[in-house]
Amino acid sequence: MKIQLSDNFTYGRLLRFCLGPILMMIFTSIYSVVDGIFVSNFAGDIPFKAINYIFPVIMILGAVGFMFGAGGTAVVSKTLGEKDGPSANRYFTLIVTVTFVLGVIFAAGFFFMLRPIGAMIGATGAVLDDAVVYSQILILALPFFMLQNLFQSFFITAEKPRLGFVFTLVSGVTNMVFDAVFIIGCKMGVAGAAIGTAMSQAVGGILPLIYFFCPNSSLLRFVPFRLNLRVIGKVCVNGSSELLGNIAMSLVSIIYNWQLTRTVGDDGVAAYGVIMYVQFVFVAIFIGYCLGVAPIVGYNYGAQNRAQLQNVFKKSMIILTVTSVAMAAFAISLADVIARIFVSYSEVLLQMTARGMRLYSICYLFCGYCMFCSSFFTALSNGLISAIVSFGRTLVFQLVCIFVLPLWLGLDGIWLSTPVAELVALLLCLVMFAVNNKRYGYIAIGRKM
Repeated sequence: MKIQLSDNFTYGRLLRFCLGPILMMIFTSIYSVVDGIFVSNFAGDIPFKAINYIFPVIMILGAVGFMFGAGGTAVVSKTLGEKDGPSANRYFTLIVTVTFVLGVIFAAGFFFMLRPIGAMIGATGAVLDDAVVYSQILILALPFFMLQNLFQSFFITAEKPRLGFVFTLVSGVTNMVFDAVFIIGCKMGVAGAAIGTAMSQAVGGILPLIYFFCPNSSLLRFVPFRLNLRVIGKVCVNGSSELLGNIAMSLVSIIYNWQLTRTVGDDGVAAYGVIMYVQFVFVAIFIGYCLGVAPIVGYNYGAQNRAQLQNVFKKSMIILTVTSVAMAAFAISLADVIARIFVSYSEVLLQMTARGMRLYSICYLFCGYCMFCSSFFTALSNGLISAIVSFGRTLVFQLVCIFVLPLWLGLDGIWLSTPVAELVALLLCLVMFAVNNKRYGYIAIGRKM
């Protein structure tokens, strides 16, 4: 039976609706991990380090797609909840068009700036050369990468989360196949990795365009539209937390690399790269759940259905609690096994990576709640609170920890920076939930659900 945004959500219905985006994000992360395994084991440690240096820069540029996806979903799902389908389709078409145009502008503008950017963030010699090759190829696909990030949210709003997963699956398989062809078969090294990734991003951006251009059974489709700066402004405000959060995470990654280089050299960058690949997979579960829940929250906010807001909020807290404990235990217990998959060629690097992963994995106890909090307020069209939570979590608290904790704890302080920052962010989220409940009514006080 088809699940609709207007349904009464039980645990089973909620998890089934969110399963598509969760799988979509997990698979996106897995093929990124496979990309790293191919490069690390078949291209060498210099290309692997080069990608870890420059990839945060690409993610900063692609973050605009996340902003328009999250902010656009809030606007469109709220409009659907108000029973105004024609306006929702016009807004959807406008948002997709603006995202693609900005992608083209960014790709053209940054193509020749990548070498000085790579040098500025610490890459040198052969690592810098490989970083430039990788990023210049990848940036050619930036418009499609931004669309891919955008459509991850909109397939859920269109009540087609499984189709979104299918397109992500096709994109991921494309990446894996061409990684094998170009890196192993053609021995193209870092250039082969970049070409494979760029091709997968093109697939992930173009297939949804074709789907929404054609007649379809979803809630959304492309229609004639006019430029509406008010809507674009609202989308940017609502999605600002996702933009700031993704930019901040990329900046923090650059600072992590800088601190690790100062502390233990390039091996630290490689170890952090492995931890980030694994983190992509674990955090993908939280991201996918938040993507799935956001349109439900936005729709019921637009319909002024407080009972369903309370229902979804309560169930989400319970689901996140169980998932957080399980993920932290799993990551900590398998740290040695996971590290060996990537860096078995160096015992010193292997031990450093495994210990770093065990300490870093404590953050999974807290980060799911923080991500849900930011996404929840975005869905309620409160971009300010969402931005405060996201900015504090991903930049302010992280920066303080990454500079202060190593003074006391050395290398362990670097690995513990994220768990401590996430714990502080969780306290901020609890305050925001308590302060804003009277306005939105998502916590049922004194009543049984």
